[in-house]
Amino acid sequence: MTASGCRTMGAFLAELEQNHETRQTCELLMTVSISRFFRDRRLWETLEKTLLPDIIQRRSEKISVWSAGCACGDEVYSFMIVRDRLSKTCSHLPGFEVTGTDLNPAYLQRARAGIYSAASLKELTPEIRSEYFSQKPGKKVFQVKDSLKKDISWRIHHLLSDPPGRDFDIVFLRNSVLTYYEEKLKKRAFEKVLSRLAPGGILIIGSHESIPFETSDLAGVEAYPYVFRRATEK
Repeated sequence: MTASGCRTMGAFLAELEQNHETRQTCELLMTVSISRFFRDRRLWETLEKTLLPDIIQRRSEKISVWSAGCACGDEVYSFMIVRDRLSKTCSHLPGFEVTGTDLNPAYLQRARAGIYSAASLKELTPEIRSEYFSQKPGKKVFQVKDSLKKDISWRIHHLLSDPPGRDFDIVFLRNSVLTYYEEKLKKRAFEKVLSRLAPGGILIIGSHESIPFETSDLAGVEAYPYVFRRATEK
């Protein structure tokens, strides 16, 4: 508020309404980057053993994945680890197109670099850590190996704008729009995301979140109240 030259809350709210640059700066300051690899380990185990193999059986050419509000990329690289592990057991693995989007360009820069603190890796087994990460000499930070960076597109994106593609087979929408947006904007953003989920595609939201409106397009999956499959026909 002080940086914008406003002395009262009323003046600041008016500035946000009238000045796009001020509003954008404020939105960036409120973005959240806290995450970690394999957050909710049981979900990732189910993704590796059940959900992704099922999609692989139905998609012979390309599987499209979107991590919406990806912050610094922990979730995207977690998925790439799952993909690589499956490549060692599947007789045929389709191509993958993985998109990580966030409003904050600084977060995307960190995601591209792929450098993380030890705290971000605390859910990983020692075997996975040694296979997919290298520790920076003399530091308690780890860098993802270059093999995980293939097939990833990082893009700046606001969840109220049009999604960065269509017919996604998997959409991660965890702890972003459904947590931090007000109800009216939450519904608008969610409708945009849902419109780009492929028939039979999987939607994963935060474990403490819920769908903002009733829809017959989505049905629960597995034993998770936050994993949904889209109807096979739109």
